[in-house]
Amino acid sequence: MTERLLLRRVRRMDGREMDLVVENGRIMEIVPAGTADAAGGRVWEVPGAYVSSGWIDLHVHAFPAFDPYGDEIDEIGVKQGVTTLVDAGSCGADRITELAEAGRGAATRLLAFLNISHIGLQRIDELSDMEWVNRARLLLAVSKHPDFIVGLKARISRSVVKDSGLEPLHAAVQLSEETGLPLMVHIGSGPPDIREVIPLLRKRDIITHYLNGKSNNLFDSAGQPLEVLKEAVSRGVHLDVGHGTASFSFAVAEAAKRSGFHPDTISSDIYRGNRVNGPVFSLAHVLNKFLALGYSLEETVARVTTQAADWLGRPELGEIRTGGEANLTLFRVKDQPVELVDSEGARREGRQIIEAMGVFVDGRFIECEIRAEAGY
Repeated sequence: MTERLLLRRVRRMDGREMDLVVENGRIMEIVPAGTADAAGGRVWEVPGAYVSSGWIDLHVHAFPAFDPYGDEIDEIGVKQGVTTLVDAGSCGADRITELAEAGRGAATRLLAFLNISHIGLQRIDELSDMEWVNRARLLLAVSKHPDFIVGLKARISRSVVKDSGLEPLHAAVQLSEETGLPLMVHIGSGPPDIREVIPLLRKRDIITHYLNGKSNNLFDSAGQPLEVLKEAVSRGVHLDVGHGTASFSFAVAEAAKRSGFHPDTISSDIYRGNRVNGPVFSLAHVLNKFLALGYSLEETVARVTTQAADWLGRPELGEIRTGGEANLTLFRVKDQPVELVDSEGARREGRQIIEAMGVFVDGRFIECEIRAEAGY
């Protein structure tokens, strides 16, 4: 455990510098830059480095036993600057306990959405047979893991539901109401038609992959938002990126920005394959795409800190305050040209990159790994 760590001249998100002292896992001082005393502890100082509350990735796949949708928790967590991961339905009731146990052994904080199919991503058509949606098993799993499970997950696209149509979604809504847990819904290729899916979602439910470029998406051929999207946002439905291998389009993201349908949270949908081979690589790499789209650094980082923490109902994860737990991500922003690729092979040129440098989590300072495979 780090007894005392002085983060010297680190920048807040508005660019102002400060000194921040962490002792025994808590923030003890936040004072003007250059005024804190190291008092014999470790000093960390990198010119121009920023500090934010720890990054939260609201959509990942962190159950390594599943292929292709799995990965090691810390490989996509603290090693990449992410202090909190939320597994987005890798496991159903059958294996959620294994996932929770794996989380307890990791440096990264892990939470989870429970797949409504008890088999989870053991198969990728997990909602094609309604026998796999077992109410009793799901309720037992929720009762066993009340602090770990943050919501339910249903993947509502053609390859997952096959001939089940909207039936899994109706079941998911019913289970959501019974458990009091919000629902994250993956959208993709139809059927079901997106105009039938979205009206079933309620306040605090999440649409993930909302910027996908498939024909069944939330924007028309002219780039205008569908009425069901407008109505959903007015109801308080949450918009999440969930980049993934096949679910992020620059063209759709540009249309969304023009029409004011901005992401509430930016998430990666990262797993082993798209971490190693792209187009995701890391949460930082996904954030670079939003800088390239014209979002400011402050609003981009808010979507993986305060806004994600607010959705989770854990505002403390988005705070930096004296006396609070030290849950921090340290990073720098480099003025450097970078070619960025979306899920459809479309390219955009960015002018800045975010590079995660270290995290402070669970009383420990951990340096991040800088990975050349991300293209810079």
